[in-house]
Amino acid sequence: MNPSQLQLPKLCSKRRFFFTLVLLFSLYYILTTIRTITIPSSSQDPHRHHPQLQEPSMPHHSSPPKPSANQPSPPSSSLPYFPLCPKNFTNYLPCHDPSTARQYNIERHYRRERHCPDSSSHEKKLRCLVPKPSGYKTPFPWPDSRSYAWFKNVPFKKLAEFKKTQNWVRLERDRFVFPGGGTSFPGGVKDYVDVIMKVLPLASGSIRTVLDVGCGVASFGAFLLNHNILTMSIAPRDVHEAQVQFALERGLPSMLGVLSTYKLPYPSKSFDMVHCSRCLVNWTAYDGLYLMEVDRVLRPGGYWVLSGPPVTSMVKAKNQKRDLQKEMEKLNDVFRKLCWEKIAERYPVVIWRKPSNHLQCIKRLKALKFPGRCSSGDDPNAAWYKEMEPCITPLLNVNDTHKRVLRNWPERLNHVPERHGVTISRLKADTNLWQRIVVYYDTKLKFLSNGKYRNVMDMNAGLGGFAAALSKYPMWVMNVVPFDLKPNTLGVVFDRGLIGTYMNWCEAFSTYPRTYDLIHANGLFSLYLDKCDIVDILLEMQRILRPGGAVIIRDGFDVLMKVKAITNQMRWNGTMYSEADNSFDHGTILIVDNSFK
Repeated sequence: MNPSQLQLPKLCSKRRFFFTLVLLFSLYYILTTIRTITIPSSSQDPHRHHPQLQEPSMPHHSSPPKPSANQPSPPSSSLPYFPLCPKNFTNYLPCHDPSTARQYNIERHYRRERHCPDSSSHEKKLRCLVPKPSGYKTPFPWPDSRSYAWFKNVPFKKLAEFKKTQNWVRLERDRFVFPGGGTSFPGGVKDYVDVIMKVLPLASGSIRTVLDVGCGVASFGAFLLNHNILTMSIAPRDVHEAQVQFALERGLPSMLGVLSTYKLPYPSKSFDMVHCSRCLVNWTAYDGLYLMEVDRVLRPGGYWVLSGPPVTSMVKAKNQKRDLQKEMEKLNDVFRKLCWEKIAERYPVVIWRKPSNHLQCIKRLKALKFPGRCSSGDDPNAAWYKEMEPCITPLLNVNDTHKRVLRNWPERLNHVPERHGVTISRLKADTNLWQRIVVYYDTKLKFLSNGKYRNVMDMNAGLGGFAAALSKYPMWVMNVVPFDLKPNTLGVVFDRGLIGTYMNWCEAFSTYPRTYDLIHANGLFSLYLDKCDIVDILLEMQRILRPGGAVIIRDGFDVLMKVKAITNQMRWNGTMYSEADNSFDHGTILIVDNSFK
């Protein structure tokens, strides 16, 4: 409800006081928070460049421009609406801006890393609402979305044409069809996974979290869902255009990512399996640096599955067999130094296993000319804008193995190893609290069983309690943990059999616009009030939220007053529920959707 629409005489005294505060905060915000809309300047530092937006047709104003004739006019007592961005911002990627990629060094694919506008500068930012493409339709509901997507939602033909013979995706009239093929499995992913299942216990629950490097349209991860395996599918924005956007449109966990300069934004020992199917990573380059990063994020006893060159090419390419054998030997040499064991070689895959401890290979590491173990003083979980290190992440001593034993899924959801310092009683209390909160959310939003929400983001995930409460529903959750949060809880999230990433919400997330159905933010704005402008966080939420999606924000009352004033500018319909309306210890709740008023 907007302040101008309040009919205070008809309200009881308690509600009159509550909404009077809303009105006063909105008026206060007019005087204190209206910012100039401009384009970031081209100033750069040598390591963190600031991408510029190409050909912006946005006029400069000292306050947000007046809405055009086809946009609703705001009430006179509210703040001016944020304008729509120009049409060429429909697929805007602030930290992966293709229009500026060429200014970065191509060595080690550095130009495909995150390059965000500098949030610490005093430059004023472009502030507008990312528009949906013409003809956009509500995505197919799950599980139909696994096989179909509307062309107008992801209007890119290049991938369908470029990968036509490999059955990644086909364009049929007004929709894309995903037949389940891939570069290494053009006949379909089922037969490919069947080969892996002859070696690995995919259906046992012991393999729950998987990282798929160079994922394509995530058909591998889509099939693993049949075995209750949750796959984080990553790929850069490259010549294949929108492969990650296709994956998310299908309702599959995915984000932009690349093995380049910085560590992957995940804690150490996060994944039960890492997979690469012709992912175009030079694994032996830089003395095996990329494999050392895989070793960091792979759990003790975890598996690495490789298909594509040089594995499959050795069978097919007779003329290059000698060169391929040499490349394969270089690969095996890196694995020996990592102490990995080859456990199977069945066309088209080769599977290695990481040791559970380094007791047997310490002497071998000393004998081989290879970087040793990483310093014990370095935090292996620190991975946000941290450069990869040419060293092996140490494992626990054999006597401490009980501290990291994981149960099979689904039992591991409610049990975590001792290494995190999280007691069973604390985890149980957190789980029970979030189950109650989610039930309360559902009384207001009706989101659990209507089939409308598939891709969910928790912007401040904590121990993953919100995601755990949703685990029995046909949704998946991207659990985001601010990189500087103390204590760091993302390792707990992964050990519970959930997935997520580190993030700094003063920057944009590594995803395309319109990729999440529901966004949850618990205490996030209190956390960032003194770090950056919350206007930019809310505009980022608008960028990644699907039309018709929803946002749930839980925070202190005074913080939510500021948030509500901004969401009014964004044309979001929002309802606030005060602390007196629920049975929880603290926090007011704001539930909004992103439909234009």
